[in-house]
Amino acid sequence: MCGISGVISGRDTASLPDIIHRINDAMSHRGPDADGFFFEDGIALGHRRLSILDLSSAANQPFTDASGRYVMVFNGEIYNFQEIKKKLPEYPFHTTGDTEVLIAAFAKYGAECLQLLRGMFALAIWDKQERSLFLARDRFGVKPLYYHHSGGRLLFASELRALLNSGWLPRKLNRSAVTDYLKYQAFASPVTPIEGVCELPAGNYMTFRDGRVETKTWWELTAQNKPIAETNIGAIQKRIRELLYQSVERRLASDVSLGAFLSGGIDSSAVVAIMSQVNPGATNAFTIAFEEKDYNELPYAELVAKKYKVNHTKLLLRPQDFLDQLPGALNAMDTPSGDGPNTYLVSKAIRNSGIIVALSGIGGDELFAGYPFFKQFLSIKKRQGLFDNSLGVRKALSFLLPASDQKLIRIKELLEVPASDITDIYPLFRQIQNPRVLQGLYGRLQPLQEADTLEKNLAGKQKALDGFPFLSQVTIADYLGYTQSVLLKDADQMSMAVSLELREPFFDNDLVEYVLNIPDDFKFPAYPKKLLVESLGDLLPPEIVFRKKQGFVLPYDLWMRSDLKGFCEEKIRGLAARGIFDEEKMIDYWNRFLGRRSNIRWADVWIFVVLEHWLEKNQIS
Repeated sequence: MCGISGVISGRDTASLPDIIHRINDAMSHRGPDADGFFFEDGIALGHRRLSILDLSSAANQPFTDASGRYVMVFNGEIYNFQEIKKKLPEYPFHTTGDTEVLIAAFAKYGAECLQLLRGMFALAIWDKQERSLFLARDRFGVKPLYYHHSGGRLLFASELRALLNSGWLPRKLNRSAVTDYLKYQAFASPVTPIEGVCELPAGNYMTFRDGRVETKTWWELTAQNKPIAETNIGAIQKRIRELLYQSVERRLASDVSLGAFLSGGIDSSAVVAIMSQVNPGATNAFTIAFEEKDYNELPYAELVAKKYKVNHTKLLLRPQDFLDQLPGALNAMDTPSGDGPNTYLVSKAIRNSGIIVALSGIGGDELFAGYPFFKQFLSIKKRQGLFDNSLGVRKALSFLLPASDQKLIRIKELLEVPASDITDIYPLFRQIQNPRVLQGLYGRLQPLQEADTLEKNLAGKQKALDGFPFLSQVTIADYLGYTQSVLLKDADQMSMAVSLELREPFFDNDLVEYVLNIPDDFKFPAYPKKLLVESLGDLLPPEIVFRKKQGFVLPYDLWMRSDLKGFCEEKIRGLAARGIFDEEKMIDYWNRFLGRRSNIRWADVWIFVVLEHWLEKNQIS
């Protein structure tokens, strides 16, 4: 796992070494083991290395292929690199890791090599002969890649803040995307918080030549509609089990210490159980323990650890530990997120235990219908005719509901959607802040500005989505929304902030592509993630499967009215004074939260606090 960067410019070439060093230095946490640079007329590439495979200096980057034509910087892991290596018998390999295999595959196949890759990656390859740059990102967007293109110049990096460190960019807020962040607690690709900076979308590659960029999609989630061969539940469960084992085994390739998050829930327990089966006696599992019974999942984690005889480490964290480390978590955010500190705190505790690579169970809920809105959407679709033909009646009912009652806002919006399509329904499922509330906070200063990035990402995909089962339509919408914008982005930025590599077996594309095409009758979650659980057979203790879902939730609601009150109020007042919102209305909103009026949730306020802290920290105007 690493950090990559680059600058291409036909002018100001004398400044490129200084610029690339500044960008690279800003990402030292992503790769504390080594740094490296490549310079040629008009181009500079930078790399920060966290050594995972082939720890020798021979594998350091930037890496030049055997012919000397291509130079690459690469962030991520190619899990099937040994398989790909067999396809390249003519190449004179002199390292044992995935980096050289990747550049050799590109030298032979060009952009088509991406189809061979199973892994997480963001890469840049400079072609000395054609004087062109090739940038690419993995299928699900596990690894980030940001860029700025203007006036024939191109800057790119693994982190947004690293680009800001170049000195070439104005630190100006992308105002049109702020509402999107407040609605969905993250900035959705390709937009970013900074004006003029974009994120290369997942499953895309970009070429830069003669000052121009061209972007193409090399893998599209909605194009993976392929009927499965298995026709009965037993065969389907067997295939899921095979794919899960394959996914976990792929992610155990490492030349450094490796462990796993073990929360005691279904997903992380499944990963740890499979790890112990694939590699008996060598599994290190880590559980965050709490003194408070309502938050403590340790007893469930211990059931799994004992069953599989794993090396189990319990990390006790008290509320004060979280409060003490919260500033560090907020400072670690490369982009604002309403849900990042939890991942930071767990990652830091594990990294401090000496682990460099950890497997995580994130993604299981999204793939195996683990959230309530999967059933809710299915219920709507079962009444599709009635729902789609009653828009007038639904709007009349919505009009009768009081707009001032926040409890009813979500119901009002659902009544007003034009149809039962997932592209209409999904944004409501994932909304944090309501546009009506936001317009009230903007007041007369400005009309509601919405980039509608999520909606645009979904727009035009309904026909392709219709080819999938209803439950899979929710999964795909979530991958295009919350999963990429929040879940995976937080996993990367918060783990890499402490130099920990996270690997996520539930985001293996072979597994995902198969599960997406399973009919709803087989996937219906009669109990949480029934298909996943029954595919694993007796791998999980029943106490894990049938317990109440807790999740890793901290008592922010209490803290924001007590220990964090001063901090939050300072941020709210700072944001209110920026001229984005009506200052008086914003302060009143905060006071209503403190007074427990209007049913304002802590998450509704926290996203404003995080935004202002990020703007201050990065000196954004």
